[in-house]
Amino acid sequence: MKFLTYKNRNELFVEDIAITEISNAVGTPFYCYSRKSLIENFHSFSDAFTGANIANYKICYAIKANYNTHLVRILAELGAGVDAVSAGEIFRAIRAGVNPQKIVFAGVGKTREEVSYALLQGVEEFSVESVPEMFLLNEVACGLRKKVKFSLRVNPNVDAKTHDKISTGRKGDKFGVDIDLAEEIYAQAAKLPGLKIHGISTHIGSQITSLEPFTAAFTKLRELCLRLRAQGYSISCLDFGGGIGILYKNENTLLIQDYADLIKELTCDLDVQITIAPGRALVGSAGVLVSKIIFLKEAAAKNFVVIDAAMNDLMRPGLYGAYHEVFPVVKKTGMKLVCDLVGPICETTDTLAKNRELIDPRADELLVLASAGAYGSSMSNEYNCRPLIPEVLVDGNSFKLIRRRPSFEEMLRLEF
Repeated sequence: MKFLTYKNRNELFVEDIAITEISNAVGTPFYCYSRKSLIENFHSFSDAFTGANIANYKICYAIKANYNTHLVRILAELGAGVDAVSAGEIFRAIRAGVNPQKIVFAGVGKTREEVSYALLQGVEEFSVESVPEMFLLNEVACGLRKKVKFSLRVNPNVDAKTHDKISTGRKGDKFGVDIDLAEEIYAQAAKLPGLKIHGISTHIGSQITSLEPFTAAFTKLRELCLRLRAQGYSISCLDFGGGIGILYKNENTLLIQDYADLIKELTCDLDVQITIAPGRALVGSAGVLVSKIIFLKEAAAKNFVVIDAAMNDLMRPGLYGAYHEVFPVVKKTGMKLVCDLVGPICETTDTLAKNRELIDPRADELLVLASAGAYGSSMSNEYNCRPLIPEVLVDGNSFKLIRRRPSFEEMLRLEF
């Protein structure tokens, strides 16, 4: 993580701000993001597509990765659209300045109310995941006297070779429709007056670290596009979804330029708009979770370092067994202690890191859990009546609070 550096007697900085300075201002735990890193991550995609000579493309940020409006606004100002999976995400995207015409409404369980809300807000493009949803979309669109851009999300039966719980493109997964049924469904869609056939979409999973699964899935999308065009359907967009992995531990992550080159190779003769929906790859490496050690606890089997961050703040380790690197905010010398980092929540699952080496850890010292910008804040909750934690955005040598910690009274605001 290039924005994290040790300066001034081995003290960890985010860009040009000491983490201890932020901690003194907002308390712990908190999420901290680098504006510079977020912008660089976006440009890594736009530059790769330019380098691959792909002119007609749209980067739609998968907002479920982190929906803080301050971060979404930065991406919107860079030209990003949004891939949304709920009406709430559409609301946040528009509030952050995203043009509704650059929002793709995806998601496997859209309700009538959500579809209506999206259309009334000016969202034009839908990635449809089932035949019943297709008929619902047509019915709502006709009722509002609108015609919407229809793309069918197909399931290409490709194993993304990632964690089982974040794989979405296999026959047994709930997402999309069997690619073998697609031509029959497009024939039905062509007869529905509220729909305009626009494209094909897919998304095979998250944290993908090699080109092989993308190659298999995108090749199937290309072949389906050619078959549909041969039958007279106008396919003007291919939505390849997201899924590019980031570095958490020692993964051999793929090069975004190679990803863009693959798309160019498979689509150069198709004259289609390319849509991609990166989420983790934009925000994941741009954020960290900062926590304070409460105390050390020695047990018969192992040592525990109890910190003030917990599974309700960062669910990924408990949910997926996910790995996040741990760094001390102040480097020092001393004896190494192998320990588990655990939080205060009354669950054994509340373990954020296992069997880590820390040098002489002590109460009140600060630790950083790296690569926590994606699926950290957005999946957090108030379990054990713990308030949601602050979020801070660093820009060079300054920072601002972009979500404050609520009081206990404010946590009751919806109960009456």
